[in-house]
Amino acid sequence: FRLHESPEDELHILLECDSSVLDAIQKHLKLYKIRRKVNIAPCLDLSLWAVIPGERAGNVTSSLAKCADQALILTPDPRTEVMGWRLIAKKGANLTEIIPGSHIGNIEDYHGHRYKQGIPEGVKDLPPGVALPLESNLAYMNGISFTKGCYIGQELTARTYHMGVIRKRLLPVHFSTPLPKDSIPEGAEILTESGKSAGKFRAGGGELGIALLRLANINEPLCLNIAGDKVKLTASIPEWWPKTAGK
Repeated sequence: FRLHESPEDELHILLECDSSVLDAIQKHLKLYKIRRKVNIAPCLDLSLWAVIPGERAGNVTSSLAKCADQALILTPDPRTEVMGWRLIAKKGANLTEIIPGSHIGNIEDYHGHRYKQGIPEGVKDLPPGVALPLESNLAYMNGISFTKGCYIGQELTARTYHMGVIRKRLLPVHFSTPLPKDSIPEGAEILTESGKSAGKFRAGGGELGIALLRLANINEPLCLNIAGDKVKLTASIPEWWPKTAGK
């Protein structure tokens, strides 16, 4: 997000990141500022909100002008329309004033919504050094540019995309029973009925989650192996994916 009120103002760029890696990201960015007069610091006076579909967009947009002292930015979530909007407001702002008639849910509501849509977020869903951009569906979520670069792994990513051979993808999964809290090991294996590995669990809560699965196995009966116990699950293709998504 770019912030400036007039051409004379300094340009501010807001970067949203996983709070658990805030320090690591700051150190990484500072490596590349060299001798430029760039200040990199967390915005502790701001808070980020997800406005998921169900709110009336007209009311959301028109209310910002009335609450400019509390709300700074309202923008469509760049990943996909089903994720609604991202709202940046001053910490302590009254959300019911900014969005009249809104209902403030909890973080579990938000995660449940994105699990249902198969949207990964943060280092738990996208482990650094493990998650691949195309397998994580970032090409569907404005997360990859094939016209500019460069970045680590660009050649492999571009070649794989244009060849169209992507055998595994992150998919929403629905469990037959609610998942136990905090007892699922990272990368727990997902098996077919015959005991063959079909993929790995990434994150979830209740009966919903996301998993990296082999596309060849997604229509088979699957189960999550948790300490010897097997929990049945079904995978699905999100409706928001491009209709021509064969890659």
